[in-house]
Amino acid sequence: MARNKEIEIDTRLGRRCIDTDKVVHFPRGLAGFENERDFILLQIRPEAPLLILQSVNTPVVGLLVADPYSFFDKSYAPQVGDAERQLLHIESLEQAAVLVTVSIPAGAPEQAALNLTGPIVINYEARVGLQVPQCGEGLQQVNLHSLKPVEEAQDAETTPADGANPQECCCAKATPTK
Repeated sequence: MARNKEIEIDTRLGRRCIDTDKVVHFPRGLAGFENERDFILLQIRPEAPLLILQSVNTPVVGLLVADPYSFFDKSYAPQVGDAERQLLHIESLEQAAVLVTVSIPAGAPEQAALNLTGPIVINYEARVGLQVPQCGEGLQQVNLHSLKPVEEAQDAETTPADGANPQECCCAKATPTK
């Protein structure tokens, strides 16, 4: 059996040794980071629901992400088209993991928000991922602490970490878990 190849990279969390077999390739990059193609998920703390989607090549490119199903029930269902499913090598969304970016305004952690307009879909088996912008009706951002929609006034002050324009897109409705 072949041994996993490990490399050391600089990350937003410091120098880390990563298993190259766990690197996820994004053939289209991510919004705002189209030239970054290889990422790895890093745990911040074992018990924390948040992760860092870290570029393997650029230490300053690391997005705070979360599993939306830690906060919502399965009613949050991003739309993934045929072309995206083909690129991801999946037949249905159940074969992939869904992550959303998290915005935390400087000096205002109580305003942290889950950004639902640009979910990141990852096929861990194939090690391929895509950011799938959503256009439809529903929530755009949800406060991480209250799980209530972010007010429009707050939207104007906060730019989503995924680079999506909250005035142009929105996504499927989501229902907080109880």
